Amino acid sequence: MLSASGLYKTYGSTAALDGADFAIRPGEIVAVMGPSGSGKSTLLHCLAGIVPVDAGTVTYAGRDLGAMNDAQRSALRRADFGFVFQFGQLVPELTCLENAALPLRLAGVGRKEAEARAGGWLERLEVGDVRRKRPGEVSGGQGQRIAVARALAAGPRVLFADEPTGALDSLNGERVMQLLTEAARETKAAVVLVTHESRVAAYSDREIVVRDGRARSMAGAL
Repeated sequence: MLSASGLYKTYGSTAALDGADFAIRPGEIVAVMGPSGSGKSTLLHCLAGIVPVDAGTVTYAGRDLGAMNDAQRSALRRADFGFVFQFGQLVPELTCLENAALPLRLAGVGRKEAEARAGGWLERLEVGDVRRKRPGEVSGGQGQRIAVARALAAGPRVLFADEPTGALDSLNGERVMQLLTEAARETKAAVVLVTHESRVAAYSDREIVVRDGRARSMAGAL
């Protein structure tokens, strides 16, 4: 479904990726682990077509992301990819419901339908009661569930989660991961889960570790 081969990415004199490979199947949850600065977030950004690689190929559903222009990659991210980041990155001026509906609105879905679909996800993620509040009026755990609802509302085939519990306490982090993985398995979305925490990686089907810009299966890295 989504694969990468021989990825190289350099920032100045620093090699963020040094021949990294990756593959994920539909409905699979793969944890990408590694110490800070190892290249795991760069790998995620390259897989999602956010950052271009210096060499190597990223292929999604038989299409080479490197052969697409910026507009085509942006359209792909809107249609097929969902994103959850460490700090949620909700728009403070919008209500929680409007935030969750934002990807649908950007894709041209009417307000009523977009908010109905997004509201359903807010309910399933146990934050339906804060839909009319703004992000600054909810807790960190609630905000991250809203970010998950936003990522899932458009029905992505691949969900990219970059340290989704990094800003949460352990209790809220566990609940966010439970809800995220349950929803992903129900919708058969593949999940690329970047984390440095073993308790978060435990929710995945398998783990890979990134060190010095190279990705290896966890079994082979130990």
